[in-house]
Amino acid sequence: MNSTRINPTTVFLVALAAVLVGLFAPGVIGGIVLLAIAAALIYLMSLTWSTQPPGRRIVRIVILTVLIATALLKIMS
Repeated sequence: MNSTRINPTTVFLVALAAVLVGLFAPGVIGGIVLLAIAAALIYLMSLTWSTQPPGRRIVRIVILTVLIATALLKIMS
């Protein structure tokens, strides 16, 4: 699918809803949703990694690490 045909507002709202479900859903369910989001981010990062400057790469890795840590904490609690 061509990314120019995707409405950015729709993508933002869907991503926001997914993160909120992941954060507020109880235990394992929320953790699995957050891990699914992390998997999608890893896929997108693999597509754009070579075009990103080193500073932006570090920020993305930090955000991804926090997301995965949050997911694992939800699963283990």
